[in-house]
Amino acid sequence: MGAGHDHGHAHSHAPTGGTATAAYVGRLRVALSITLTVMVVEIVGGFVADSLALVADAAHMATDALGLGMALLAIHFANRPATGNRTFGYARAEILAALANCLLLLGVGGYVLYEAIQRFVTPADTEGGLTIVFGAIGLVANMISLTLLMRGQKESLNVRGAFLEVAADALGSLAVLIAATVILTTGWQAADPIASLVIGLMIVPRTVKLLRETLDVLLESAPKDVDMSEVRMHILALDGVEDVHDLHAWTITSGMPVLSAHVVVRSDVLSAIGHEKMLHELQNCLGDHFDVEHCTFQLEPSGHAEHEARLCH
Repeated sequence: MGAGHDHGHAHSHAPTGGTATAAYVGRLRVALSITLTVMVVEIVGGFVADSLALVADAAHMATDALGLGMALLAIHFANRPATGNRTFGYARAEILAALANCLLLLGVGGYVLYEAIQRFVTPADTEGGLTIVFGAIGLVANMISLTLLMRGQKESLNVRGAFLEVAADALGSLAVLIAATVILTTGWQAADPIASLVIGLMIVPRTVKLLRETLDVLLESAPKDVDMSEVRMHILALDGVEDVHDLHAWTITSGMPVLSAHVVVRSDVLSAIGHEKMLHELQNCLGDHFDVEHCTFQLEPSGHAEHEARLCH
């Protein structure tokens, strides 16, 4: 920081445990246990009843289990302390886990769609009664997991990824039940691959949406609930502020939005109120209007930006 001119001020109010996901680690573990159990049950049921829909749902649950496991592993790394080289620690590990989860989901969705089409070509004799039993078990388990993850999915991309997977599984289990009922009452075997197609088509759009949000974090886009033009307007509205440049806002991981800016302030105002009061006013200004709690400001007198530009060239 330049003597007398560049002053930083930053603070953070991350959730207990370091990240938004950390608050839901217990629920993630319970959801993982439920998912693994139902996955095994549906795999057995799928082969016993010769139901592709059950096998497809079990395959999706296997991805859920892997995704939940990665989320829990990411929490472990995200909560490791920062170092001189990794100044934000391993918080970004959560986002990388969410990205890997998305890629796995896309792969599973494609596989389910392919197998469903193959089942149309080579029909199978699916046992409707057994499929109903195993599908009902899956639906009940998924509803329990959804209840556990409902709150956390609003605060963490990783928990949201797990929530969306379980939600798709719940809908998949419902599709399995409908298909099995149709087979049991009418004998129409095509209901099974149709249910599989429905499951695959439910997986892909939700995954694409989560992938877009995850990439926004990795590309350091502004948080979706922060309008940068409004942030600039609020900063410029403070008494004595002449300009703001190098304004950036991004997200380290879920629940950790960050903002930095160079703020040009009239020298007479800085002399009158002091740098500390000016920094408090900036912090309070943003804190009252935007969900950005970790802010860093560099205060500059008029003409300092031109001085920096000449030094750079």
